[in-house]
Amino acid sequence: MMYKHKITIIASILNFFFLTYSNAYTAPSFRHPHIAALNNSDPAFIQYQQDVEENRMLLARYRQGLLGSESDGIKKLAQGLTVYRYLVKNGEDLFTIASRCTIPYETIATLNRLEHPSLLQPGKELLLPSLPALFVPLKAETELEKLISNAYKDKNAFLLRIYPEEKPLDLYCLPDQGFSGTERAFFLNAAFRYPLPEVRITSSFGLRKNPVTGTVKVHEGLDLAAPVGTPVYPCRDGVVSKVGYDEVYGNYIIITHEGGWTSVYGHLGSIQTSLQSYVRSSTVIGTVGMTGQTTGPHLHFELRQEGKARDPAPLLPGKGKN
Repeated sequence: MMYKHKITIIASILNFFFLTYSNAYTAPSFRHPHIAALNNSDPAFIQYQQDVEENRMLLARYRQGLLGSESDGIKKLAQGLTVYRYLVKNGEDLFTIASRCTIPYETIATLNRLEHPSLLQPGKELLLPSLPALFVPLKAETELEKLISNAYKDKNAFLLRIYPEEKPLDLYCLPDQGFSGTERAFFLNAAFRYPLPEVRITSSFGLRKNPVTGTVKVHEGLDLAAPVGTPVYPCRDGVVSKVGYDEVYGNYIIITHEGGWTSVYGHLGSIQTSLQSYVRSSTVIGTVGMTGQTTGPHLHFELRQEGKARDPAPLLPGKGKN
């Protein structure tokens, strides 16, 4: 098995949040082996498929209690786990890659910290694990990671270290676990989140009469009413690409996201981030205010795809209150 490459694994007992590290398996410092093509022309892919098959048989024995104690079983699963890397090609998506690898899509998504299938773009480097599982960083940061952390905190887990882009990252691995209905719905349907803790939509996307000027034109976002000072969050992780003041938008922030998306936050009372900052969906970037052209405190929120305004409502989870 010349391509088999053990990631650093610290396997121990079983509580998600209270692991006691008793055994360490140290990997070489080089990066995970590269799969050039997801077919049998590539020796690395053949080895990866063998690893997946071995781990599926190991999981079957684990479920039957044939790997010794619970702690021994988790340790053996940890020892069997391998991780490869692969560059996504044109025409591929998360589901076709998962099918080709015979690994659940949620396994690949959580290891690579994807919050939605649309975030997987050609040229992105994916890490492909050989064990069906869910993965969560030691500090859950995204909304999906927080959901998983809360749901699986009492499940069996082990700690492992991977090397995405040569930067070590420690995660919990929950073997033989998959998305719950709630997590699946969030992952598949909620590409974005509302930027406020509570949502009341006072003006929708589309043609309307401007309440200040009286002119009729397309309103390119949503107006979300909230008290002055309410914290404003990014609708998705991204990079702050612009901050400033505009006569119409007032204090505003623009964030660039993967997949050609940008989001706009206007009428802010304060800006609490800076240009080129990388922000998570849990980061407070500003507060609701009344700056610019407005008749009352609210957040003007836009989503743009490749520079073109899109109605945010169908892309957000649930429905706001009108």
